[in-house]
Amino acid sequence: MKRVLRYIRIVPLAAESLGVRSMCTFVETPNVRVLFDAGVSLGPNRFGFPPHPREYQALRECRRKIAEAAEKADVITISHYHFDHHTPSYTDWCFNWSSEEAARQIYEGKLVLAKSYRDKVNFSQRRRGWVFARTGGKYAERIEYADGKVFEFGDTRIRFSEPVFHGPGDSELGWLLMTTIEHENERVLFASDVQGPMHTPTLKIILEQNPHSIIIGGPPTYLAGLVKEEHIQQGMQNLEKIVQSVPTTILEHHLLREENWWTLAHAVLDAALKAGHTAFTAADFLKQENILLESQRKQLFETEPPSAEFEKWMRMPLPKRKTIPPPI
Repeated sequence: MKRVLRYIRIVPLAAESLGVRSMCTFVETPNVRVLFDAGVSLGPNRFGFPPHPREYQALRECRRKIAEAAEKADVITISHYHFDHHTPSYTDWCFNWSSEEAARQIYEGKLVLAKSYRDKVNFSQRRRGWVFARTGGKYAERIEYADGKVFEFGDTRIRFSEPVFHGPGDSELGWLLMTTIEHENERVLFASDVQGPMHTPTLKIILEQNPHSIIIGGPPTYLAGLVKEEHIQQGMQNLEKIVQSVPTTILEHHLLREENWWTLAHAVLDAALKAGHTAFTAADFLKQENILLESQRKQLFETEPPSAEFEKWMRMPLPKRKTIPPPI
């Protein structure tokens, strides 16, 4: 049966079901407040369209919530160095709503527990991790590279996995860290871009943690044709095993970039129901409406045409557009 957490509080802040690309989540125990993966972004192009004004409104709102949560947080985590999982210090109003000030506001004075950019990392994330340490990370009280480490805050333990694949085994996208936060025998596991997980050894690590709640990214069904079907199906099958074992699953990220994700994940949701468990989105968890804006981008441009001012902004060269906030 579903278990309600008594000591650990979970607050999703940004996610695909909230209109943006992110898995940013605030988790609080009686001993420590943790902000997981304080990044948010928009997909540059879907169906031949750039982000719609509605998406920018959601991005702005999620940025506001992340900044407010960062003020309260003691610890900020970085599971990997994609921009929807950490905030860079350069100015980009187009896709990340980021700036040096935004990064400073999040990381200043905080303990940052991050994926190492030296070991088990691809070239892109090695470069981004190096840049972060010298820009946004320089404001932190300190950066601790957390691969495979355990940290204790009073009666709360935060355990980081060894690096696991970003999707299938030998993924070109590299590796990331999963994190388990435990207090009074309650365990919440944060598993960002494992994509199901597609890699079955990652499933074994998740089940060994025996979490009561898990926040996990599903497989990228919207990339069918680019991602092998066998990998997507493996991700779905492994998700079924997770929801059968874990009382509460917050299922998000790549899977929800597909408008009919509910149909594609029917077997997963049915497995949770049969086990007496709950599997739902971040918006569902918050008792809010799901707004899958990226998957609806084409329809939004048809049904809610942007203003002439926004159209003018969209026609600017990209380098200039990144320096000027969209007129929303």
